Amino acid sequence: MSFEEDIREALTALRGNGIILYPTDTIWGLGCDATSQEAVEKIFRIKSRDENKSLLILVNSEQMLERYVREIPEIALELLSVTDGPLTIIYPNGKNLAKGVCSEDGSAGIRICRDEFCNELISRFRKPVVSTSANFSGEKSPHFFDEIDKELIKSVDYVVKYRQDDRRKHSASPVIKLNSDGTIKILRK
Repeated sequence: MSFEEDIREALTALRGNGIILYPTDTIWGLGCDATSQEAVEKIFRIKSRDENKSLLILVNSEQMLERYVREIPEIALELLSVTDGPLTIIYPNGKNLAKGVCSEDGSAGIRICRDEFCNELISRFRKPVVSTSANFSGEKSPHFFDEIDKELIKSVDYVVKYRQDDRRKHSASPVIKLNSDGTIKILRK
């Protein structure tokens, strides 16, 4: 299957409130339309994840980020301009997202993705995509496609073929929380 066919199939699943299994700029993830309550609920069911735990989303640009955060603190733009790798930032006030994507305090974890596949997918979808590790809740996150539980693979609507044979070790991104009072907290290095 070609890159283009993979993108088209993934888009079909996303547009139908389906769940995709896909490679991100970090580790393999489960994804769905971050604005669809139905799709977000499916992710929680598949992962057997507590619905009180929020979900990370991927966007493809600062312009898209602006549509899902009430205000982008200046420090966030500074951090984004100096990082050379994936960085997840938890913003104080998410907006226009399905319930369960934002935390109970209204904050939203968002990463501007620079991966070729994800960027193309998000650009064509024109909405943010949920990105949660491709594992059942409480289990180890997979670094490679062949580490993903077969039962999890069976539970999604589309499995992306792109990069399934990639053996480069990817890690989860650092996570920084920006608080509304201007303070910063590093949650994961």
